[in-house]
Amino acid sequence: MFNIKTYYQSFISLFYPNLCLVCNRSVPFIDRRICLKCEDQLPLTNFHLDEDNPIFEKFAGRINLEQAAALFYFFKAGNVQTLIHDLKYHNKAEIGIQLGKMYGSILKEDGYFKTVDFILPVPLHPKKEKQRGYNQSDMFAQGLSTTLGKPWRKDILRRTEYTNSQTKKNIIDRFENVKYAFEIAKPDLIQNKHILIVDDVMTTGATMEVCAINCLEAADCRVSFATIGFAVH
Repeated sequence: MFNIKTYYQSFISLFYPNLCLVCNRSVPFIDRRICLKCEDQLPLTNFHLDEDNPIFEKFAGRINLEQAAALFYFFKAGNVQTLIHDLKYHNKAEIGIQLGKMYGSILKEDGYFKTVDFILPVPLHPKKEKQRGYNQSDMFAQGLSTTLGKPWRKDILRRTEYTNSQTKKNIIDRFENVKYAFEIAKPDLIQNKHILIVDDVMTTGATMEVCAINCLEAADCRVSFATIGFAVH
C-alpha cells in the first residue's frame, strides 16, 4: 500500500509539482509542504526541554504557567517569518496545520502537554477572520490536536473587540490595546481543566497574557502556552 501511494504521488508531482514553502524546490510527498532539508535548518527552540525556559521568564510574576513551548525562534527576514507571513496573508493555511502536526509529534514524544484537556487558539475578531478566510492560530491548533491527541475548541475563547495592529506598539501599549478584547464564552467548560493557549508568534506576550487572565478566572483552571514562533530582537 505504501509503495502504491508513493508511486501515485510521484506521478501526480510530474504534472502538479509540490514545492517547498521555504526553498521552492520539489517535495516528493504531497502531504508535506516543507522539505526535510529546510525543516532541519529551521531554528528549533526546544524550550520545553529547557530548565530556564525563556517563556516562563517572560511571564514571571504575571501569569502562573503550567508549561510553555515555542517551535521556532522568530527572526526578522528569516525563514520562519516567511512561513508565518505566508500562513497569515497568502492563503496558505496548510502551513499552520503541518507545523502543528510536526510540533505535536515532538512534544508528545517528549511527554509534554500530556495533562492538557483543551487546546484554545487565540481568536481573531470575526470581521478580520472573514477578511482573511481563516484564523492562522486555528490551523496551528488543528495540527497540534492531530498529533497530540488533544481536542481543540474555538467556541470557548472569543474575541469581542476589533483592535488595531500590535506591530509597532511597545509592551504596555500592546497590553492596553487588547486588555478588553477577549472573553470566555463557556467558562464552565474550563473549570478544573488544563488549557493550552496557542498563537502564531509570541513577541511581548501581551495578547496571550490577556487570554490567560480570562481563562484563569474560571475555577481551578490551569494554563499553558505554545506558539509557532518566539520573537528574538
